[in-house]
Amino acid sequence: MTTSLDLLVLGNAIVDVIARADDAFLAEQGVAKGAMQLIDEARAETLFHAMGPGTIVSGGSGANTAVGAALLGARTGFVGKVRDDALGGQFSHDLKATGVGFTVPAASEGPATARCLILVTPDGERTMSTYLGACQGLSPADVEPALVSSARVVYLEGYLWDPPAAKDAFRKAAQVAHQAGNAVALTLSDAFCVGRYRDEFLGLIRDGSIDILFANIGELQSLYQTDDPEAAVAALRDERNARGRHLLGLVTRSADGALVVQGGEVRAVAASPVETVVDTTGAGDLFAAGFLAGHARGLDNVTSARLGTLAAAEVIQHIGARPQADLVSLAKAHGLL
Repeated sequence: MTTSLDLLVLGNAIVDVIARADDAFLAEQGVAKGAMQLIDEARAETLFHAMGPGTIVSGGSGANTAVGAALLGARTGFVGKVRDDALGGQFSHDLKATGVGFTVPAASEGPATARCLILVTPDGERTMSTYLGACQGLSPADVEPALVSSARVVYLEGYLWDPPAAKDAFRKAAQVAHQAGNAVALTLSDAFCVGRYRDEFLGLIRDGSIDILFANIGELQSLYQTDDPEAAVAALRDERNARGRHLLGLVTRSADGALVVQGGEVRAVAASPVETVVDTTGAGDLFAAGFLAGHARGLDNVTSARLGTLAAAEVIQHIGARPQADLVSLAKAHGLL
């Protein structure tokens, strides 16, 4: 069918609060460096007041991907839940201002809009503590079949697999997308997230619910429960769904670039050069954005992955998970568009 959207993202609608911190502060606060942990509203308030001066920007892993893809020219929409409060208004404004369609009504009662408290250490590593709040209110009722059917690719954020209603929303979106002949992508989001839902994620891959998988190498190792990165990649390479089909896998490896895993083959893509790593928040999100924007333009998978590494390189050279450079101009300068 003819699609009106290149990409529709289902994800957590979160506002990020980003502050610098050292390893001693992380230890003092009892947070695991480099990971994402879920916290309640009381803990969010305590940690927020203990943090240093912060930068407040709209975020959320899937939303970052939607924004990045839109800034690369893809027609993009987002499905997520906010509360009708100040942070919810900021999230909605920021998303629409970048050209991302967002029509899900804000909740008029219940938990506040979600926020992610991000601590960035001097090495650029980010440690996240997330209060999901209104995010958890996303339900199948928020998934409009006509909107889902209109998107060439529906992209599901693994972080949103925690709330049961959101799982049902994901399953509904995947079913509608496939009925329309469109593709479904999943990002594993975080190794701890994989640890919680390994069997369910593998089930989505193997029953044919997922056509495209995004993961970093640590998440992939967690998925296949191995300390050997090569063994994890080999397991993905050999993975087939119930219909005997290989899925397309995109695996990021930080400074070692990315891998395109397709049809039983693995192709390596080098990382784009980076002068200084300032904040790795959003690197995987922007890799996915670049890849999916390239895919929407009809680029081959390796070239699309190169566009992904370029977008990721841009976002890790400044604070925050939203691009600050003109990504289209950057891609043209590198001969990718």
